[in-house]
Amino acid sequence: MQKVLEDIGVNPVRYDLKWASAAEAPRFVKLITDFTAQIKELGPLGQSEGIAADEIKKRIEQALELVNSRKLRVSFGNVTKTLRKDQDYSETHIAELVDLKLSKAIGAGLS
Repeated sequence: MQKVLEDIGVNPVRYDLKWASAAEAPRFVKLITDFTAQIKELGPLGQSEGIAADEIKKRIEQALELVNSRKLRVSFGNVTKTLRKDQDYSETHIAELVDLKLSKAIGAGLS
């Protein structure tokens, strides 16, 4: 998601995925509080990116179409197969694979 957001011109920090179990209420509260503060600081979608409301709407619709596409799902499946084969789940390795295997499909879907 962050790669897609970045490619449509939206600050990728607007999407954040963190894990917190049901037993980690204080961690959950901190995650939500920090994320909410970060989004408030960025302002409305498109504002800090310098993108007009009608343009951001078009870009989001295009991104939604892309993430629902079969081509991107197949590419993502290939990334997960490679991760399982490599047994390397580090953020660096995941980022490298996403860049290598998904960038082409993302670029094609957003052009």
